[in-house]
Amino acid sequence: MSDTTLEIASAQVRGAQASTPIVRAFFDEPTFTVSYVVHDSRTLKAAIVDSVMDYDPAAGRLSHASADAIADYVGQRGLTVEWLLETHAHADHLSAAPYLQQKLGGRLAIGAEIVTVQRTFGKVFNAGTDFARDGSEFDRLFADGDRFRIGDLEATVLHVPGHTPADVAYVIGDAAFVGDTLFMPDYGTARADFPGGDARQLYRSIRRLLSLPADTRRFLCHDYKAPGRDHYEWQTTVGEERRNNVHVHDGVGENEFVAMRTARDATLSMPRLILPSIQVNMRGGHLPPSEDNGVRYLKIPLDAL
Repeated sequence: MSDTTLEIASAQVRGAQASTPIVRAFFDEPTFTVSYVVHDSRTLKAAIVDSVMDYDPAAGRLSHASADAIADYVGQRGLTVEWLLETHAHADHLSAAPYLQQKLGGRLAIGAEIVTVQRTFGKVFNAGTDFARDGSEFDRLFADGDRFRIGDLEATVLHVPGHTPADVAYVIGDAAFVGDTLFMPDYGTARADFPGGDARQLYRSIRRLLSLPADTRRFLCHDYKAPGRDHYEWQTTVGEERRNNVHVHDGVGENEFVAMRTARDATLSMPRLILPSIQVNMRGGHLPPSEDNGVRYLKIPLDAL
């Protein structure tokens, strides 16, 4: 992760007054996930970040009410979707990106280190030789520092591993979409105990994100309501995180954070939907292929995590 990349992102935010994106959030309470539609007010070009496909684990049924709400908003605003952006291969919900891509168009993108996740979980799920582990399920694999556009908006990709090897943040104008690296200041930070996760890497990635200008709008992928808070929140600023994040505010050192994160992660259960989510999301949101009876199956590996 280069200093030059961060300088580009910081300069982009400082000059963002002329290119401030319009951001609309969609909160999925069953998975505590926030998806976003980000668009340029002049060209009406848009990106969708971290969409959710509805999944009933008891019945094994898929539906698309959450994604349809996003599609309806895009249609009502007359937006043109150029990108479907994933911050990482989520462990708590199934991505609706292919469904939305079919309805709305756009290119599906994720960080280039998704291939590491594919190799790791391809083995966990015994996915076989028909599962490519080269990221080809996505239209674009972003490296650290890559830049792209959404209409007049400039966007920069920051590789921020630690929660998973493949996490990226998208800095779009004066807004940063940081996935699971950080939560609201009163809730703290992401876990780092999934395969390929690393608390020390996570700390360094978070400090990198906190080096952006203090007024950068910070959009989060989840909220679980911190103790004492009776409503959901998912937008804050870099400055607020630096002052008040309960896990990683200014003054918290790397070793202190790693000790806290390691101890806390040891008390956490696996996410309820990690097994269905990862085997779908490592495929870019596509479902496993049908078997010879025409039915698609999700595997539940025993004692693998």
